[in-house]
Amino acid sequence: MVRKDRIYSDSAGVPSHPPPAFVCFLIIGQCLPASLSLSRSFFFGEWRACQAAALPPPLVSLGRRRRLLKGRSFEMADVAKDLAAGTVGGAAQLIVGHPFDTIKVKLQSQPAPLAGQPPKYSGAMDAVRQTMAAEGPRGLYKGMGAPLATVAALNAVLFTVRGQMEALLRSEPGAPLTVNQQVVCGAGAGVAVSFLASPTELIKCRLQAQSALADSTASSGAAKYGGPIDVAKHVVREAGFRGLYKGFVPTLARETPGNAAMFGVYEALKQYFAGGQDTSGLGRGPLIVAGGLAGASFWLFVYPTDVVKSVIQVDSFKNPKYSGSLDAFRRILAAEGMKGLYRGFGPAMARSVPANAACFLAYEVARSSLG
Repeated sequence: MVRKDRIYSDSAGVPSHPPPAFVCFLIIGQCLPASLSLSRSFFFGEWRACQAAALPPPLVSLGRRRRLLKGRSFEMADVAKDLAAGTVGGAAQLIVGHPFDTIKVKLQSQPAPLAGQPPKYSGAMDAVRQTMAAEGPRGLYKGMGAPLATVAALNAVLFTVRGQMEALLRSEPGAPLTVNQQVVCGAGAGVAVSFLASPTELIKCRLQAQSALADSTASSGAAKYGGPIDVAKHVVREAGFRGLYKGFVPTLARETPGNAAMFGVYEALKQYFAGGQDTSGLGRGPLIVAGGLAGASFWLFVYPTDVVKSVIQVDSFKNPKYSGSLDAFRRILAAEGMKGLYRGFGPAMARSVPANAACFLAYEVARSSLG
């Protein structure tokens, strides 16, 4: 686990020294330098080849420069393909899985019932019925604007960092990686994507949870949000830009092991279905199964962390119920036992299988179609 506690130690779960917004762009800039070079002229490519050879331009042979440029062009093409395919996969995942995610967050964030009273939602189906009755089908897609607006950036980071780490770990171009190496690649991608996922998740969760929290917060003047931008404005007004990173630590603790497990399981299943042969020839059926089970493995490893993340991110800034992630964990465990740490687990698992099957299938199809 990456140790961020010394930096992100605010008692309310808000980072004391949060990553500024431009960190997100720095990550993308670090991960996608090659894609930005696609528009450079041949002259600059030639000059980079000379620099890579550590020789003055007149002494570099034309053949050597061409080989260097060819390797560079392959690298740039791989980054661009990961970017495009990751975006397609993320869009497919979001469209298929968002209604399940809405129900999950409603169940996670509903206030604990008073003694002798039933909870607002008795279960996942009851949450669906109440949401449909009160808000119609649109209610199941509430909060989708924030992840939809950032799906390109999130998946660009996730799949491109993973792809670049794969390239670093390969003994030679095109060589297959072991499952353990894929786990490392997934963990690294999870760390990178956390910086973008944290503010996106906060906005999404606050939109999804506001109806579940309405009864308990009506008398406290809780904000009623009109959309993702309105959430961001309220948060910045109340807590500054660092407020957008409330819950960053549990987000990091979710994304790092979760993506390590997901990509490791995905590649292990692909290798199993391929029977030790090249996995690039797998049909859509095995890819759907591998993607769905890989998505399920994500939540099996990190679901309690996701519950803590959700309650921290929907908590009040002015009068927080929890002093931090550990406090939220202890209080949920004390009040509800282990069951409380798995609120909404059913919808999460129901979402993860079809959503990630769609994501990985769309990614693989788009990636292969790009050559």
